[in-house]
Amino acid sequence: MLFTQGKVEVAPADVGYDESRLEVLNHHFQDIIDIGDIQCAMYCVTRNGKVFAHGAVGKKSPHADDKTPALPTDLRWFASITKVFAATAIMRLVEDGKLRLTTPVGEILPQLNTPPFNAINILHLLTHTSGLHADSNCFENKYQKGYWGIIDAAFKLHDKKTDFDWITASLGTIGSGVRTKPGEEWAYSSFGYVLLGAVIEKLTGIHAETYIIEKIAKPLGMADTCFDLTPDLAKRIVATSERVEKDLKEVIDGTYTPSDWDLLKIPSTGGGMNGTVLDLTRFGNMFLGYAPDGTRVLGRKAIEAMFKKRVHALQSFCWGANGAPRSCGAGFEFRIDNESLAPDQTISHEGAGGAALYIDPVEDMVTAFFSAYAEKSEWLPNAMFNTLNVIYSGLR
Repeated sequence: MLFTQGKVEVAPADVGYDESRLEVLNHHFQDIIDIGDIQCAMYCVTRNGKVFAHGAVGKKSPHADDKTPALPTDLRWFASITKVFAATAIMRLVEDGKLRLTTPVGEILPQLNTPPFNAINILHLLTHTSGLHADSNCFENKYQKGYWGIIDAAFKLHDKKTDFDWITASLGTIGSGVRTKPGEEWAYSSFGYVLLGAVIEKLTGIHAETYIIEKIAKPLGMADTCFDLTPDLAKRIVATSERVEKDLKEVIDGTYTPSDWDLLKIPSTGGGMNGTVLDLTRFGNMFLGYAPDGTRVLGRKAIEAMFKKRVHALQSFCWGANGAPRSCGAGFEFRIDNESLAPDQTISHEGAGGAALYIDPVEDMVTAFFSAYAEKSEWLPNAMFNTLNVIYSGLR
């Protein structure tokens, strides 16, 4: 087994954890690597604000002849975990009196101040209950065209002589514009979080990605977290395909040229961040009161508001759920349907490609891991839920 130990702050026994279960965890990841589902895994677990488990299993490269080990300090794409950073930014604006969770989005973004969009408020976007169309892979509908495809088609027809309004372009061309009325159904809409990015920018005058890095990531000491990769950070990304390797090489070599699409600066608040598992635990520990040196990102009441269950077992039909109940807070989810060993009060979010963050106020524990899915892998419960159960099995 190719295992690399990361830096820890305390021994597992010092925080009431059975160290032998970490060996089980490493072998669990190796088993998934051996069957070809994932390429490698990185993990970091804290209790009482202290890192007691930090490691990596597997290799960094997708090429069979490259045995370079993955490192605990390697970066991966946060994917949809980015959404909880956007939600945190929104809660900062609530604290600052710039908006309320019940503020209609159309009061801030005038493009949505018309039926049927004027019934959507900020909380609807945060909880995936806005009625906006879900991500294209959520339902078996070969005729569905996603928001990004619609924006792209409109942009190609744009005369380039005037500013391109990507919000108007996106909302005017999918059927009636919404899937359901707000609050009727839980349907995963990454585009709703892109709109939240536009809200952040409109209220602060700062691009949402810059706001999140400057106001959240940097104060928490998340030095390896970014939206736009630098050459140095690009060298530390675990790539699981030759296509990704090619893109990273352009960043490293300084040959990447922004496209017209890039220049639109549509906020990547639905899933554009990259970073390490250690940085994710720094973010998670802020919610448990362990921000470094008393750094204030959110006040206690705003944090409590994010832990509050806002959607109570609302039906979901995404990914074949067939009406299964879904519960969530303002940005985070309460995964009541997965039968994991984590307490029901645990808030979490996962990201495409095997990223996971769990914040547990009962056990005072934060868990972050990347199960770096192999190129052809779909969502893998054994790499996600089973991994979480192995981690929880060590609590004494």
